Amino acid sequence: MFGFTRQAYYQLQKYEYKCRAQSQIVLEMVLNERSSLPGIGGRKLLNMISMPMKRENIQIGRDAFFDLLRENHLLVRHRKTKVVTTDSRHRYRRYPNLIRDILLTRPHQLWVSDITYIATSEGYLYLSLITDAYSRKIVGWNLSNKLDADSAVYALEMALSGLPDNKADNLIHHSDRGVQYCCDKYIAKLRSIHISISMTENGDPLENAIAERVNGTLKTEWLYKTSPGTKKETAQRLSGIIDAYNTRRPHLSINMLTPEAAHSGEGELTRHWKNYWKEKHNKISCDE
Repeated sequence: MFGFTRQAYYQLQKYEYKCRAQSQIVLEMVLNERSSLPGIGGRKLLNMISMPMKRENIQIGRDAFFDLLRENHLLVRHRKTKVVTTDSRHRYRRYPNLIRDILLTRPHQLWVSDITYIATSEGYLYLSLITDAYSRKIVGWNLSNKLDADSAVYALEMALSGLPDNKADNLIHHSDRGVQYCCDKYIAKLRSIHISISMTENGDPLENAIAERVNGTLKTEWLYKTSPGTKKETAQRLSGIIDAYNTRRPHLSINMLTPEAAHSGEGELTRHWKNYWKEKHNKISCDE
């Protein structure tokens, strides 16, 4: 009557049931990963669950996967806020930018540092981070009630405690021109073990893009996904967040490895560095 055979009707029902079942399995995999990585993006999620899907004989393409996330309101939405954490109006010496044309080939070649704020129900906390630019691993961090140099120094001391012997001589420390990084206490710490000092020169965030990116990742993929707690609760959560970032979250820029795997040499990296500053200024020159 409708132009379809009885066999085609039941085959369609079976196919639709199979698609619904597979979609439900994929959603359960997504929610399981999001339980510890609440803000991770779709491409990374698809990479993380590719092996479990293969074991279940589930095949889904990128576009279909994003459609599934969209239908179930699971796409990541980012928000923008701004609190100033850099005070470059001070009496201390600024250092030149040493990393514009650098090619990264190993861990402990370049550390990038930055300070960001974390909103709590009791006001702001300030997080000092040091990240290995090659592996994207957070190697040092400290959380403080105050935006001062001591917090940055404590983060640096944590990073130095994990530095292998004889690696400091060929290491560059890069940061913005904030007073926390230019002050005598911080500079003396770097000079005492012969670490080269590099800083941004014109306030452009692209000159410290990796550090800015790490800050944003911790906020948008973890901290913004839950209601602000007290300062004590936030401090307790942060250690687990950084551990998940280092050991569980894959990065597109390091061949979808985790920072810990890239840092320990598990897997070959083909993309070591993206020079955002150089690309931007080359584009401006071409437009002119």
